[in-house]
Amino acid sequence: MSEILAPLTIDFLTWLAARPRTYQDVMEAWRTSCPRLTVWEDAIDAGLITRVHTPGQPLRIDLTQAGRDLLQEQTNENHRP
Repeated sequence: MSEILAPLTIDFLTWLAARPRTYQDVMEAWRTSCPRLTVWEDAIDAGLITRVHTPGQPLRIDLTQAGRDLLQEQTNENHRP
């Protein structure tokens, strides 16, 4: 993950972890047409998020275990003395 995108990716994962988000929520808040700002695509490629299909429900986006681990790691680093 590039140093420029890392803080945005952490922000994205934190936002996603706060409550269940539908695909539409994610696209409205995080879609971009800028080829240099690929937070959504990078998170998918890195295995940090996943699409969750539940019959009769809107498509949901959720953190993978790797995404939760990365957030926990960032939280631990930010709280070190």
